[in-house]
Amino acid sequence: MNLLPKSSKEFGSVDYWEKFFQQRGKKAFEWYGTYLELCGVLHKYIKPREKVLVIGCGNSELSEQLYDVGYQDIVNIDISEVVIKQMKERNASRRPQMSFLKMDMTQMEFADASFQVVLDKGTLDAVLTDEEEKTLQQVDRMLAEVGRVLQVGGRYLCISLAQAHVLKKAVGHFSREGWMVRVHQVASSQDQVLEAEPRFSLPVFAFIMTKFRPGPGSALQIFELCAQEQGKPVRLESAERLAEAVRERQQYAWLCGQLYRKAGLGSVSLDLCDGDTGEPRYTLHVVDSPAVKPSRDNHFAIFIIPQGRETEWLFGMEEGRKQLAASAGFRRLITVALHRGQQYEGMDSIQAELSARVLELAPAGMPTQQQVPFLSVGGDIGVRTVQHQACSPLSGNYVVEDVQGDDKRYFRRLIFLSNRNVVQSEARLLKDVSHRAQKKRKKDRKKQRPADTPEDLPAAPGQSIDKSYLCCEHHKAMIAGLALLRSPELLLETPLALLVVGLGGGSLPLFVHDHFPKSCIDAVEIDPSMLEVATQWFGFSQSDRMKVHIADGLDYITGLAGREVRPHYSVIMFDVDSKDPTLGMSCPPPAFVDQPFLQKVKSILTPEGVFILNLVCRDLGLKDSVLTGLKAVFPLLYVRRIEGEVNEILFCQLHPEQKLSTPELLEMAQALEQTLRKPGRGWDDTYILSEMLKTVKIM
Repeated sequence: MNLLPKSSKEFGSVDYWEKFFQQRGKKAFEWYGTYLELCGVLHKYIKPREKVLVIGCGNSELSEQLYDVGYQDIVNIDISEVVIKQMKERNASRRPQMSFLKMDMTQMEFADASFQVVLDKGTLDAVLTDEEEKTLQQVDRMLAEVGRVLQVGGRYLCISLAQAHVLKKAVGHFSREGWMVRVHQVASSQDQVLEAEPRFSLPVFAFIMTKFRPGPGSALQIFELCAQEQGKPVRLESAERLAEAVRERQQYAWLCGQLYRKAGLGSVSLDLCDGDTGEPRYTLHVVDSPAVKPSRDNHFAIFIIPQGRETEWLFGMEEGRKQLAASAGFRRLITVALHRGQQYEGMDSIQAELSARVLELAPAGMPTQQQVPFLSVGGDIGVRTVQHQACSPLSGNYVVEDVQGDDKRYFRRLIFLSNRNVVQSEARLLKDVSHRAQKKRKKDRKKQRPADTPEDLPAAPGQSIDKSYLCCEHHKAMIAGLALLRSPELLLETPLALLVVGLGGGSLPLFVHDHFPKSCIDAVEIDPSMLEVATQWFGFSQSDRMKVHIADGLDYITGLAGREVRPHYSVIMFDVDSKDPTLGMSCPPPAFVDQPFLQKVKSILTPEGVFILNLVCRDLGLKDSVLTGLKAVFPLLYVRRIEGEVNEILFCQLHPEQKLSTPELLEMAQALEQTLRKPGRGWDDTYILSEMLKTVKIM
C-alpha cells in the first residue's frame, strides 16, 4: 500500500491527508520517530502542568503518551475530519480531558495567549513543500497564528528534518519577531540508526522558539544549537552560522548511514569538535579492509595515534593507514589523531569520550553489545608540547613542538598548520634536556595541565639541539649526495661552496657547516619568520662561513646568473616547498624546475659540481615532465626514492661521462663517511652514507 506521497507537494493537500487516513485506518503513523525517541527533548521543554496545543496531530500516539505520563492539558487540532473522528473515538473513555478539534491552523479559533506550548511534529515540513509564493503565504499565516495563541515565555516546539528552506523560514520568521531560537538535535535510537533502509536520510531536529515580550528598538537575536540530548547549548553569532551547523550534523548523519550500509567508500575522514568551543578535537580516518575474512571479533576497532606521531607515513598517509588496517586484521579500522591545543587526560578518558560517537561509524553485521577494542602504540597517548606558535605572512600559522619518539628521546618539529601532517623541519633534543623534561612532567602530572602546554617542557634554547643528528631521511640522502664530488676523502680539507635554497629549521646547512670545516654556505629563505624560528628554536646561527639571504630563491639565482662575474658553487641544494596546495607538486614550486630557470642554475654550478633537488610530486605525468626537463639541462641524473614517503632526491650533474656504477658510488660514500667519522668529530653512528645511496637509480 502506497501511503507516502509521490510528490512532496501533496503534503499540503487536504484531500491527500483525508485519503491517507482513510487508507491507513486506525493504525498510528509516527511522523519522525516514536515517543521514546522524542521524550527526552519533549520533557526538557514542556512542563506537565502547561497547556499544550498540538497542531496537525494526525493519528500519532504522541499526545496520548504525553497524557499518560502526566501532561493532561492537551488540545489537538488537524485539518482532516477523518482523523479527528478516529482520535475522538479512540480516546473518549481513556483520556477524557484531552480534546480533538477539526481546525485549520492558519485560522485558529482560540483566543490570544491561550497556550504555553505549541507542539508540531512534522506539520511545518508537510506544509512548507516548496518556496513558491502561495506556499510561503500559507506558512506565514500558520506561524503568525502560532505566535498569536502562545503566551509570552511560551514555546513553539517543532519536530522537523530541518531541510534548508524550512530552517531558513522558521528561524527567519521568529528571530525577526525577537524570539529566542534554539535548534536541538533529537537522539535517534540505535535501531533506527542501523536500519537497512532508514525512514529518513536526515536526522530529526527540534526547533524551540521561545516568545519574548516585544521591546523597544531592534529585537535582540539569539541563536543556539544543542547537538546532544543532554549537551549544553552553544550560542551562535547568526542565522547563517546556525544553518551551517545544522547542515554539518546532517552531513555527518548521512555519512554514518553510508558507512553502515556500504564498505570501501574510499578515503573517508572527519573531525570531531569540542561541543563547547567548536574547535577540532579529534581527526578520524575510516579504513576498510574488504579482504579480511569476517569473524565475530574482527568487525571493528579504533586506533589512537600517539601525539606527535600523526605525521608518520603509517598514520599520516592513506597508503600507510591501509597497511596499518590490514596488519591489524579488522574489517574496519578507525584511526584517531589528537589535536594540538586540546587537553587529554589519558587513554581511558579518550576511550570513554569516543565510545558512543565511534559506534555510529560501525559497519553492518557487528554483533550488538560487542565491545569495540581501542588500540595504540605502547598503550599511551604520547607526549606533545607546543613550545611556540605564531603566524607568518608568507607561511601562515605554524607551531614549534617537542614530541617523544619511540626510543623515549625528544624531537623538535616545525609544522605549518595549513599542512599539519607534514613535518617541515625536525631536530633531536640532547639527552640531558629530555631527561630533565621527563622528571619535570612526573612532578607536575597531578596538576592536570593540557598535554601540550609550554610548561610541560622547558622552553629550551637553541643549544639544546643535537646538531650532529639529521632526523629527515631526505636530508640524509642529500648529504650522501656529496659523495658524487670527486675525491670525497679530501672534502674536509677542500674549500667547498654551497648554495642551499630553503632554510626551514636550518638543519641541512647547519650540518654541512659543522661537518665540513672548509665549507662556505649561502642559504636563501623567502620567509624572514623562518630565520627567526631556526635561530631561536633549532640551534641555527650564522657565521663568517654561513650567511642567510632573505629573498625569493628564483630572484636570488636569477641575480647571480645575470652578474658579469658569476659565483660558482660546487653544490646547489633545493629544499623548498610550494605555498599552493592545489598543485600536484608540493616541493619545489614548479617555477624552480622550468627549463629557462634550470639553465640559470646550471650557469652557477661548477663543471664537476652536483645539483641536489628534493622532489615531492604525486602527479605522475607532471613528475615525468620534470624529470625530462632536468635531464635536458643536466644529462647525468640519479634518483633516490625515500622509502615510505613521497619524496625523491634527484642528483644532477653536467657530464654523463662522470657516471658512476653502483659499486663505485657506494665506495665513494664509504670513503666520505670514514673521513667524517674521524675521532673528535661528532657523528651519528646510525647514519651510514652508503646505505643512503644503495637504491639510487640512473635515469
